[in-house]
Amino acid sequence: MLQIMGTQSISQLVAEISADLGYASLTWQALSIVLCIVIAWFVSRQIQKKFDQVGETSDVVKIGVESFSRVLWPLLALALLFLTKLFLAKYQHTALLKLSFPILSSFALIRFSFYVFRRAFIREGAAGSTFLVFEKVFAALVWIGVVLYMTGLWGELAYALDEIVLPLGKTKISLLAILQALGSVALTVVLALWISAMLEARLMQIPSMHSSLKVVLARLGRALFILAAILMSLSLVGIDLTVLSVFGGALGVGLGFGLQRITSSYVSGFIILFDRSLSIDDMITVDKYSGRVTQINTRYTVLKGLDGVESIIPNEMLVSNPVQNLSLSDRAVVLTTEFTVDYKTDLNVLLPRLIEVVSEVPRISKTIPPSSYLLRFGADGFEVRVGFWIDDPENGRTNITSEVNLAILALLKELNVELPYPHRDVTIYQAEAKK
Repeated sequence: MLQIMGTQSISQLVAEISADLGYASLTWQALSIVLCIVIAWFVSRQIQKKFDQVGETSDVVKIGVESFSRVLWPLLALALLFLTKLFLAKYQHTALLKLSFPILSSFALIRFSFYVFRRAFIREGAAGSTFLVFEKVFAALVWIGVVLYMTGLWGELAYALDEIVLPLGKTKISLLAILQALGSVALTVVLALWISAMLEARLMQIPSMHSSLKVVLARLGRALFILAAILMSLSLVGIDLTVLSVFGGALGVGLGFGLQRITSSYVSGFIILFDRSLSIDDMITVDKYSGRVTQINTRYTVLKGLDGVESIIPNEMLVSNPVQNLSLSDRAVVLTTEFTVDYKTDLNVLLPRLIEVVSEVPRISKTIPPSSYLLRFGADGFEVRVGFWIDDPENGRTNITSEVNLAILALLKELNVELPYPHRDVTIYQAEAKK
């Protein structure tokens, strides 16, 4: 943007525009700006339609087109304005055209930055109110910078910030250097988060890769990108990276003594992801918690119970305690129900019919048939057990047991089989009165 403006100052450009007032040259420049913007918008729309068809089959091309489309028409408008300025400069002043370059460049910067922010910080759902406020503040800061530059105050502001020196130990650093360092770190970290988000999206679409391996590669990639971004930004602003060795040693001592449990959870998280003992959607029970695994993070794992309650389990607990995984190698789970029938019941008829009725209940496994047994001779009748298998324990076990019990009850009514009540004989002894 600064190179496009050339060596002319803003005051000279404003003087030229003022001198062109009332002449056709200013009108030609204004019409050229409007015409270039309209042509760029129309051409970008046509290019976008062509690229949309390619993006449906290629994820990499789709991500590139989606990011480039945000700045396509502003860049096309800048290119057309540049060519127009070269042509009109042979015949008239082009001060108005020169002033349009920083405005369109800032607009393209804002649109592309908004796209990067949303890809880096918003994974699912719509943007919240806080994020929308952040976008407005960022856009306002960009436009303020454009105004400061166009009014000639940018250099004075930079000089004033450079004169403000803050003491940091034995060294002194200017406020301008601090702001440049913060801006550099923020810029590189946001770009790192954007790249890691694209990497994670691409990994999650690989069907042949295990879900745990996808998660661990995405987490490692994000951490490495952020670390590289911070080191790169610090080196760009002139900070000696060797001073970080002392900080690294202090951090290691702090982790060893004060953050043992947290460090153990982080290490356990990578162990879980690498050995594939847990996966997303597994039904597990650990300690007093049970549910479906919905998230596996580096520090904790989220279990969503069948009642909808989510439990945050530290990964250290999953490594150090016994874990029941209902779907580690096979998702099939056996359930049983027991009841008592009258001793007059013909079990040779009842037991096969129980298998037939239970097999017709939805969600019952088709590969492993149900079974029925005479469990024992009880005090009130035959005690019968019915066992059945399901392939989707994450959908609940109490509800399928209820459906099976209702089907058995209907069969017992059909066969006129009685469910005996417990019989108890109570004898009351009356004590003799003392004489």
